[in-house]
Amino acid sequence: MPVRFRIEDHALAGTLRQIEQLIRRAGGRTWVVGGSVRDLALGRQPRDLDLEVFGIPPGRLHALLGEQFSVQFVGKAFGVFKLAGTPVDISIPSRLLADHGSVSGLLRQADPDMDIDEALARRDFTINAMAWDPDTLDLRDPFNGRADLAAQVLRHASDRFTEDPLRVLRGMQLAARFELTPAPETIELCKTLSQDGQPNERLWEEWKKLLVQGVKPSLGLVFLRDTGWLRFYPELAALQGCEQDPLWHPEGDVWIHTLHCLDWFAGERTGQREEDLLVGLAILCHDFGKPLTTRADNGRITSRGHEQEGEEPTRRFLERLTNQQDVIDDIVALVQCHLRPRALYDARASDSAVRRLARQVQRIDCLVRVARADHAGRPPKPFDGFPAGEWLLDRARTLQVDTQAPAPMIMGRHLLELGVPPGPDMGRLLDDCYEAQLDGLFSTLEEGLTYARAQLTLSH
Repeated sequence: MPVRFRIEDHALAGTLRQIEQLIRRAGGRTWVVGGSVRDLALGRQPRDLDLEVFGIPPGRLHALLGEQFSVQFVGKAFGVFKLAGTPVDISIPSRLLADHGSVSGLLRQADPDMDIDEALARRDFTINAMAWDPDTLDLRDPFNGRADLAAQVLRHASDRFTEDPLRVLRGMQLAARFELTPAPETIELCKTLSQDGQPNERLWEEWKKLLVQGVKPSLGLVFLRDTGWLRFYPELAALQGCEQDPLWHPEGDVWIHTLHCLDWFAGERTGQREEDLLVGLAILCHDFGKPLTTRADNGRITSRGHEQEGEEPTRRFLERLTNQQDVIDDIVALVQCHLRPRALYDARASDSAVRRLARQVQRIDCLVRVARADHAGRPPKPFDGFPAGEWLLDRARTLQVDTQAPAPMIMGRHLLELGVPPGPDMGRLLDDCYEAQLDGLFSTLEEGLTYARAQLTLSH
């Protein structure tokens, strides 16, 4: 079926034309595949292209591409190529080897003579199992992916789906990104799969897409619940049925609250991917401490101390996804402090308290985003704009600590110049000076040096 898709990026279109002509002259055929075709079918412009080349073995393809591009060859057997300086990945269709017992190794052998429909059957979901020939304009859609896309249905392409269990997490983020309803048979198939033994790097990539690209992240988490995959994330599973005081949380339990918070966050992302990911994960984890602290108290439901109790489950959850300890620490700090914006606002707290909060969380601007989503995720309770957040941000900007912790003014080199030798005494004096700076006892280097001299005099 001929379909004329238009790639508006001239550079990308030119690169595609160059590759297609090169392959065709060598007797092969180029298909645009996967998410690139899905986006074109939706009328969206792809930011990158996935191409699959048929009829040319890996070595020959590598040599051909090397005539005009700088090529990175990713695995001789697999036959995957990245073109340096272009957002284009090229692969040769491949099949699993008979013996593929490695952990998520998915050992494959390139098969350039595979039929296009067989190659598409090896893809994950019908909406990603389409191929478009930019020369003949043929669209191959053997599993009716275009119809599923129009109906917003998430359906596995074939029984080959089970070759990669991590396709369940891909379904999670696709459901959230494209607001898809999973087909019942896909839900049932996913229930038979397990993420045990999968490397955390692959888990991390799918969770990142859920939070950075998901239009409605709640749909992704509901997909996880319905497929039984919350069993791999007990911190999330524990939120289900964890009651909240209906006066403050008329929306329902902590699970429902978290879903509302994430959907609110998705509508307010900034486009700064690293910051959005940090904030999104903190929102996902912000109430992990509630199942540990929720009590019925004189007819009221309370969860006192849940911010601090959230540290351990947040670390457990994140350590399954990444070994980036600095990222985990930043998220834990946001979780532990997510109620502080409102508390400081109610107390009309001092500059010192704001500076100390900045020291703890580093990014007050990110903390306010977490607290704002927490405050908004309580429908039908009306959202008042969260004035506590604006108040705290204004104060933090005035103090120049909205995006960073206060940098210590007095450093070791300054104390050396005052005759303080390296050692425990210097460390204690540095800490003392920093605490005094946070308290506002000095605001310039000269004032700080005066303070340090005075402390030295007192100690003698």
